[in-house]
Amino acid sequence: MDILHSIRNALLDAQDVLNRFIQNPDNITVIAETAILMQDVFEQQGRIFTCGNGGSMCDAIHFAEECTGKFRDNRKPLPVIALSDAGHITCTANDFGFAEIFARPLTALGHPGDLLVVLSTSGNSENVVRAAETAKSQQMHVFGLIGRDGGQLKHHCDKYLIAPGETADRIQEIHIKVLHILIEHVERLMFPENY
Repeated sequence: MDILHSIRNALLDAQDVLNRFIQNPDNITVIAETAILMQDVFEQQGRIFTCGNGGSMCDAIHFAEECTGKFRDNRKPLPVIALSDAGHITCTANDFGFAEIFARPLTALGHPGDLLVVLSTSGNSENVVRAAETAKSQQMHVFGLIGRDGGQLKHHCDKYLIAPGETADRIQEIHIKVLHILIEHVERLMFPENY
């Protein structure tokens, strides 16, 4: 297989995964409901926290910076915190174990009515599941972006979306699209003048 053919196949595969995601109308509904929930959290002076491992952590950080910074046009910053501080992660992992790296800051910072956005391509990352459990115990909302069959994580989410891809890269491509769409539609709800 030559490289041009391989590249075309990769793009077609990504297109197929996106088409399968779009064809499920429940996915569109969950995105809309989650955008409205995010608007409500912000308008009630709450905060959104987000976490994941590896590429999912990178997507969590990306989501947070586009909320606290800007997405398309300028507007008031939105309070979203990625649980990504390296000092905290290494301290907590060393003292309490890797499973607690997201749960501990949520215990310290989360309040009832806040929202946790969790990302996991497997749905079984122990530290992400622990974060979701902790958020629920603190009466926070939990929204999951998951892959494969949703794993254990789906049982700890108020709402979740499962990307239909078979590999982590395809799953993460759906996750980042959903995050961008959520930011856009929160802006459309809260800052309609930007559109």
